[in-house]
Parts: sequence; C-alpha cells; structure tokens
Amino acid sequence: MLLSVILEGGSPMALLNVPAGVIVLGGTLGATLIAYPFSYVVGLPKYLMRAILDRPLDATRTIESFVDLADKARREGLLALEREVDGLEPFERKGLMMVVDGTDPSVVREVMETEIEGIQERHRASYGTLEAMGGFAPTMGIIGTVMGLVNVLQKLEDPTALAHSIAVAFIATLYGVTTANLLWLPLASKLKQKSELEVSVRELTIEAVMSVQAGDNPRLVREKLEARLPAGKRNVPRPAAAATAAGEA
Repeated sequence: MLLSVILEGGSPMALLNVPAGVIVLGGTLGATLIAYPFSYVVGLPKYLMRAILDRPLDATRTIESFVDLADKARREGLLALEREVDGLEPFERKGLMMVVDGTDPSVVREVMETEIEGIQERHRASYGTLEAMGGFAPTMGIIGTVMGLVNVLQKLEDPTALAHSIAVAFIATLYGVTTANLLWLPLASKLKQKSELEVSVRELTIEAVMSVQAGDNPRLVREKLEARLPAGKRNVPRPAAAATAAGEA
C-alpha cells in the first residue's frame, strides 16, 4: 500500500493523521469494551502474541509418544506408565494419570472432553474479540470521516484548504478499513485455525489414551491415530521386499 502511494507520486507521510487514528483505535476499543467483558479487552496483547508466536501442537509427536506408551503398557502393565508422564503435555499427563489410577474409561473420556470444551470456550473469547474489533473498526472510520467533513464544512471560507481537509477526513475511513482487514480479522482467523488444530490434537490424544487403557497393540494404536492425519504425514513403513531391493541397489 505504501509502495502504491509512492508510485502514484504521493508521500506516505500524507497518510499519517493522529486524530483519525485516535477516533478509529479509541472508538474500536471503546465499542469492544461495551460488547465484551473488560478482561477480554485487557487480554488483547496476549491474544496477539499467541497468534504471532505460539507454537502449534505436533500431532506426530503425540502419536509417537503414545505408541511407545502402548508398547510399555503391554509389556510392563499400566502402573509402569507413571514413570513416563513427566515428558508429556499437561493434557496428556492428566489423561494418562487417570488411566494409571484405574479410572473407568467412560469417566476418563468425559473428563478429557469436558476440558476440550473449556479450551474451545477460552479460544472463542480470544478470536471472537478480534472479530468484533474487525467489525467495529470500519464503522469507526466512517464516523471519523463524517466528523472530519463536518469540520471541513465549517471552513468553507478558505477554498484553498478544502482539498487537504477533505483528504485528511477520508483518512479515518482508510484507517478503519485497513485495520479491520489487515490486522483484526486476519489475526482472528489465525487464532481460529490454531484453535481448530489444538482441538484436533486434543481429540487425537483422547483416542490415544483410550487405546493405551484398552491395551491395544502398538501397531494398532499407530494405525488408529494416524488415520486422523493427512496421508503425507503418516509414518508408512516400506514393504520388506521393497526395502531389501533398495538396500541391494
């Protein structure tokens, strides 16, 4: 956008307008405070950092961990898994400890699914707030433009300043539309995608915990869990004949 301004022979500095920024940003935050609890708005920096920096969960690592745990459980029993929980994610650790404690499988599933529902609710608060800001910002931009035009109409006695004043008035609309479509809505979309990925991995973890508790064969555990992954991310072993031929080559 700045490059297009330069190519048109304009100056990027012409797009800077503090009053317009105050109206759009301040109005967007104010409307969000009315629509959402104060704690949601205070959490905006955390939401932004999560969207930009948070590392997504790795489904492949989860599968490999539980295949190993399933193998150990079949060889040494479920109680032996208590020594293996330290390296797991908190959600994985919680499920596995319930298994070690002999909790009924239906209760284990219910508790873990309830925790996923809580995770989804917290995530909806984060990306929902950003989506709301993406809806408020363009409207605040229009309000800023109208206010600017009212100010322009009060200065009609100076025709030489009209063009500049009108341009400045429309900058508020630019700020509103730009922040909505280049900042708030894209960040909300990114958080929503991360939420969906995390929930998917959590659901995979539930199936992994259930398989370990049922005493499933490690090979079956792998096949059951990798069925949730795209074909390109599955650990598909080569047939023995093909592996031998490759070794001889």
